[in-house]
Amino acid sequence: MGFETIPAKDIDRYVGQPGVFIIDLREREEFRSQHIRGAYNIPYEELDRYKGSFGSHTLILYCERGGISLMAAKHLGDEGYHVKTVVGGILAYRGRYLETA
Repeated sequence: MGFETIPAKDIDRYVGQPGVFIIDLREREEFRSQHIRGAYNIPYEELDRYKGSFGSHTLILYCERGGISLMAAKHLGDEGYHVKTVVGGILAYRGRYLETA
């Protein structure tokens, strides 16, 4: 199935939408300090453990700068998941759903 890249500003259109999981792939401490509202924190190293729960949802992946989410998107896309990865990661995001500690 592959995957799609999206600019960070496009995250806002997915927040709170049914059928969408926004997934933050960073470590738990990084997530606690700053994340997108409604995002699930699944560190990259734990992703395989959770993928059985994704179902047919659209997955929006982000990390710090976009490199790790790109690798994860390729992996999940090759397995048939509908995946979008955020170019530039959370560092590029300037939207209204940024939550900080």
